Amino acid sequence: MAILVAACSTIDCSLNSRVAATYKLAGDVKKLATPLTVTAYLGDGNDSVILNKLADADSFQLPMSYNHHEDTFYFKSDTTANAPTDTVVITKEDIPHFEAVDCNPIFFHEIKGVRHTRHFIDSIVVNNKHVTNGPSKSNFFLYLKSDIH
Repeated sequence: MAILVAACSTIDCSLNSRVAATYKLAGDVKKLATPLTVTAYLGDGNDSVILNKLADADSFQLPMSYNHHEDTFYFKSDTTANAPTDTVVITKEDIPHFEAVDCNPIFFHEIKGVRHTRHFIDSIVVNNKHVTNGPSKSNFFLYLKSDIH
């Protein structure tokens, strides 16, 4: 009986509860030549730097919120002191993912759309609309203007 009780009390919660979208550089610019800083709008009038001066990379991940239908990010390419900032808005549906009653809640996401300004970002294409905590192909292809980078 003790073995049966011990077997039932084992909780197999996922160790990776972080859910982030993967952005892959595509087009003429395959690697960040100048540092990129990304700030997230938190929805309460505040911003938070989530990627600080990333350089020499071909991809990066940005976390997604689980309490907003849209995530707003500010991409700043540090080419000059007055470098322009692009605003990127990801529209998504939050999908609760249940593993066990004793596990922390996890939300997966389905990307519904993306819109952005075009100062140094040429375009963003949705490649994989399902954002989970598991390994997957890139969610977005990010095309940067080659005359700026």
